[in-house]
Amino acid sequence: MLMQSALLALGATAVAALQPLEVKGQDFVNPKTGNRFQIVGMAYQPGGSAGYDPKKKRDPLSDPDVCMRDAALLQILGVNAIRVYNLNPDLNHDECVSIFNAAGMYMLLDVNSPMPGEALTSFEVYKSYYASYLNRTFAVVEAFKDYPNTLAFFSGNEVIDKEETTEFVPSYVRAVTRDLKNYIKNWSDRKIPVGYSAADVREVLWDSFNYFTCSLQGDKDDMSMGDLFALNSYSWCGDSSFTESSFDKLVEGFENTPVPIFFSEFGCNTPSPRIFTEIGSIYGPDMYDVFAGGIVYEYTQEPNNYGLVNMTEEGPATLMSDFYSLRDQYAKLDFKKLQSLKPKGSTPKPVSCSPKLITVDGFQNNFTLPVLPPGAKEMIDNGIENKPKAGKLVEIKDWKVKYEVRNADGTVIKDLAVKPLADDEVNAPGSNTANLSAGSGSSGSSGSQGSTNGGNGDDKENSAAGHGVSGGVLALVMGVAALVAAF
Repeated sequence: MLMQSALLALGATAVAALQPLEVKGQDFVNPKTGNRFQIVGMAYQPGGSAGYDPKKKRDPLSDPDVCMRDAALLQILGVNAIRVYNLNPDLNHDECVSIFNAAGMYMLLDVNSPMPGEALTSFEVYKSYYASYLNRTFAVVEAFKDYPNTLAFFSGNEVIDKEETTEFVPSYVRAVTRDLKNYIKNWSDRKIPVGYSAADVREVLWDSFNYFTCSLQGDKDDMSMGDLFALNSYSWCGDSSFTESSFDKLVEGFENTPVPIFFSEFGCNTPSPRIFTEIGSIYGPDMYDVFAGGIVYEYTQEPNNYGLVNMTEEGPATLMSDFYSLRDQYAKLDFKKLQSLKPKGSTPKPVSCSPKLITVDGFQNNFTLPVLPPGAKEMIDNGIENKPKAGKLVEIKDWKVKYEVRNADGTVIKDLAVKPLADDEVNAPGSNTANLSAGSGSSGSSGSQGSTNGGNGDDKENSAAGHGVSGGVLALVMGVAALVAAF
């Protein structure tokens, strides 16, 4: 039996895998090293909302050749996590997820989409909370829970975007968090954090944080309490500063929180091109004791003009000036030091939910949550019907990029490929040293696009005004060989 278990373990780990992370108080922690994990993330939604098309059976993690190209470029940047907004749980994501895993990148995943019936709505939110909607969120969990590099799920994205949406929405977002956490508890082999991605609307930000991270009856195991709190912030524009951008106020407000805090989006695009001087503060002493990093918005150029890479349907991908600027800012960081920080010594206990926590008139201060809609309890207790196929890491044999990629000056990048990393190795600048030219000029122009609440990944307005075989496998092989010899 012992030998059989060891051989099964060998089969389970034949593909190098990232170490699943855990939440400990204010930090994401690698349980193997005991070190904090700082998110160096990228919003990844090629094609914007159109990149998620159920009729064409397409989403951002369904085409391995596209994922290989993008993982190689993100690896060169130094990115260690991607945020994906719109996913089809019924598609096979094994190859794409395996590519990003081998490139040393975790995934933060939204369970909602902009399609009708696949997200809570800001207006008449109670009409959007029903069993078939929850079934869709649980299906996303089913599709991604078994991948070791799934870092977290977002239960909502900017559903509260102004004061007028605060009367009823908070309790429904908290209810979805509760429902997801209960489903994960029943049907996942490990605990996966669930939390909310908030718009940085300062008038309601602090009440939103208090509402989603307080504990009912002071219970630290309250299933409706968010495991994390993230915000989409665009207040650092151009060559700003820690104080001018009001990032100092964010640090002050989020100090001594009971859950990890990070930017789920950042990167103001006015003026353009961007210079990303906020990187030094986010990953330096100004902020790293309070914030667990952040996610740059966004990878591909869309009409809203936030992209790092310009894609065309038929032609090559072209790096934009923002890509080089971000790469150069990351290169200034001491990533070895950053990713070896230890968790804080003590963790504040969550405060008990109380109307006293709410300061804005009209913001919901009742913490009685909606009951489960008809049929939802059965899904949580028994699992959803027609579950998506369980995801698993698979072997990738060819790491070369098939699509042409050009620098901003038009030169073609040669020999572009993903460099598969060792077991538990997280990506950082220098992991992939593909030769890029220095790059010059900007490939973008100003534009704007309206906003939706589905978290579709291409809904930002232009400017900040919008929201204020590995070593581990070898060791295991040797261990199994020794075990076989013993028998």
